[in-house]
Amino acid sequence: MYELPKENSLIKPEFVILPFEQMKNDKDQWGNFNYGCFFMLSKNANIEEVQKKIVKDVFEYRAKINAAGSGITPQKYLELYGPTGSILTPLDKMKLHAEAYWFGNGDFKTLMILFTLSVLIVILSAINFINLKTAQASQRAKEIGVRKAIGSTKSNLVLQFLLETFVICFTSYLLSLALTELLLPSFNKFYDKEIVMNDWHIYFYSFAMVLAVTFISGLIPATYLANFKAIETLKGNFARSKHGIWLRNGILTLQLIISSFFIIGGLIVNSQVKYMMDKDLGYNGKQVFLINFSENDAKPWLKYERVKNEMRNIEGVADVSYGEAVPGSGRFSNSNMDYMDKSIYAQHGSMDYNYLQFMDVKLKKGRWLNHNLASDTISNVLVNEAFVNKFGWTDDQALKNEFRPGFDNKPYHIVGIVKDFNILNPKKAVEPIVFFHYRETEWKRYNVYNIQVKIKPDDIDGTVKRIKAYWQKNVEPGYPFDSYFIDKKFAESFVKYQKQQTLFTILNAMVLMVALLGLFALSSLMIEQKLKDVAIKKTLGASDGALIMGLTKQFLWITLTAVLISIPISYYLMNEWLKDFAYRIDMPVFPFILSLILLLILTFAVVSIKAYQATKVNLVKYLKYE
Repeated sequence: MYELPKENSLIKPEFVILPFEQMKNDKDQWGNFNYGCFFMLSKNANIEEVQKKIVKDVFEYRAKINAAGSGITPQKYLELYGPTGSILTPLDKMKLHAEAYWFGNGDFKTLMILFTLSVLIVILSAINFINLKTAQASQRAKEIGVRKAIGSTKSNLVLQFLLETFVICFTSYLLSLALTELLLPSFNKFYDKEIVMNDWHIYFYSFAMVLAVTFISGLIPATYLANFKAIETLKGNFARSKHGIWLRNGILTLQLIISSFFIIGGLIVNSQVKYMMDKDLGYNGKQVFLINFSENDAKPWLKYERVKNEMRNIEGVADVSYGEAVPGSGRFSNSNMDYMDKSIYAQHGSMDYNYLQFMDVKLKKGRWLNHNLASDTISNVLVNEAFVNKFGWTDDQALKNEFRPGFDNKPYHIVGIVKDFNILNPKKAVEPIVFFHYRETEWKRYNVYNIQVKIKPDDIDGTVKRIKAYWQKNVEPGYPFDSYFIDKKFAESFVKYQKQQTLFTILNAMVLMVALLGLFALSSLMIEQKLKDVAIKKTLGASDGALIMGLTKQFLWITLTAVLISIPISYYLMNEWLKDFAYRIDMPVFPFILSLILLLILTFAVVSIKAYQATKVNLVKYLKYE
C-alpha cells in the first residue's frame, strides 16, 4: 500500500506492478520503447558528463552486440538506428521542457502565448489608466498649483497619486479574485481541468502584479501631474503643454498597436483552425464504427475472422474490416525499415485485405493486396507517399525495390503506393507507413485488437444497438463494450485548437472593448479642451461636418500609424505560431487590411459621437468672456 502525493505530480498511479517476466522477455529487444527510465544523480553530478557516459557505456555497448554478424561497424549501426545521444531532464521540468518525454510533452509554447496575451491585456488596461489620468490633468491642475504654492514637494504629490492608484488597483484585485472564483468552474469544465485557488503562490504573484501595475501605470501620470508649475497652472496655461499631448498620443498609439495585433492574430487563428477542419484528410471515417477487443484471447486474429463473417449478416452493416493504424486512436507501433545503407522509421499498418478501400484511401500507383494471391500474406506490402519520399525514391523505383523491416527477418516487396492520409493529428505531417496483411508477420497476428464496421446511413442508431446486443451476447459477454465512431474520435484532435480559437476570440473581444472605452474617454477629455476652439469656428461659419472631421482627424492619423507599426510585428509573431503546423495556411493579406479598416471605422465611430456632441456647444457659454 502507498499514499499518493497531495501536491501536483504527473505520476499518480492507481496501482503498481512489477513486470519481471515481461522485462525478461524484452531484455534483448533494443528497439522496444515500452519502458521509461529514471536516474537518481548525486548532487554534485555533472549532467553533460553523465549524458556522455550513457552514450559510451550503454548505447555503444549495445551497438557492438547488435552489430555483430551484420557486416557493419558499431558506429555505422548507431548512425542507422541510433540513439546517438542522450538528454537528461530534471523530473520537475520534464512535462514542459523535455525534448523527448515518455509521458507526453506539455504544450509550453501555447502556455507562453496565452500568458503573453494576458500580459498584453494588463498592459492595455494600464495604458488606459495612464491615458485617463494624464487626460484628466485639467481637472486637478489648480489643486496641484495650490498645493505647490503652500509648500508641497514633488515627492509628496507623486506618493499621493501612487496611493490613489493603489487603492483603485487593489479594489479591482479583490473584485477580480471574486470573479475568478465564480468563473473557475466554467473554465475547468471548458478545459477539462481541476484547478483550485488553494496555492499561496497564486495570491503572492497576483498581488505582486498589482504592485507592479500600480507603480508602472501610476508613476507616469503622477510624475506628469507633479511637474506642473504652480504659477502656470493657477493661470490656466497647463493645457497648452505639448509634452502632455505627445505623451497621450504616444500611449494611445501603443494601445491601438496591441488592439491591431489582437485583431490580426484572431483572424489568422480562425483561418488556420478552419483550414485544418476543412482539410481533406485522405480517408473517409464517416459511419465507421470501431470496437476494441478485450485482451482475453490467446489468438485474437481467429476471433476477428470468426466475428467478421457473423457481423456482416447484421442488419445495417455495410462492410467489416481491421486496421492497426486507426485515425485518432493514438495507438501505433513503428520500427526501422532498411534499404542498402539507409534506414528510416515507419509506422506499422497491419490490416485486412480490404482495409484501405474500406477507409476510401486513394491508390496512387501499383495495386491493392489481393486475398487470391498467396504472396500477399508472405512478403508483399503497400506504402504511403511519405514512405517513398523518405527514402528519396520515385514511384517506379519503389515498386521495384525490396526493404527489410525491423519487425521481421525477410525482405518485403512493395506492390502499391497509396496517397498520404492523416491518422495522428492535423497539426503533424503524415509519417511513413507500411501496410501489410496481419498474417504476414507471425507476431502481428497476436496484435489484432479491433474490428471496424461500416454502417449504412439510414438507421445508424438502430444498427449500433444491434451490434452491441450481438457483441455482448456472442463475442465478449460480461466485458465492457468499448467502441466509438472513428470520425468523432479523430475530431477530438481538433478540440485543442478550437478551444484556442474560442479563447483568442474572447481575449480579442476584451481587448477591443478596453481599447474602445479608453479611446472614448480620452477623446471626450481631449475634445472638452477644444470646446472653445469649436465655439469660435462655429461662430465663423464652420459646418458641423467640417468640425467633426477636424476633431476626429488627429485620432484617425494615430490609428493609421498604429496599424502600420503593428503589421510587421503581427506578421512575425503569427508566422512563428504557424510554423508549428505541418499543414498551414499561407500568410493571408486579408486580416491586415481588415484590421486597418475596422480600427479606422471604430475610431471614427467612437470619436465622432463626442465630436458631434461638441458641435452642439452653447456658444454663449464659451465666448462670453472673449
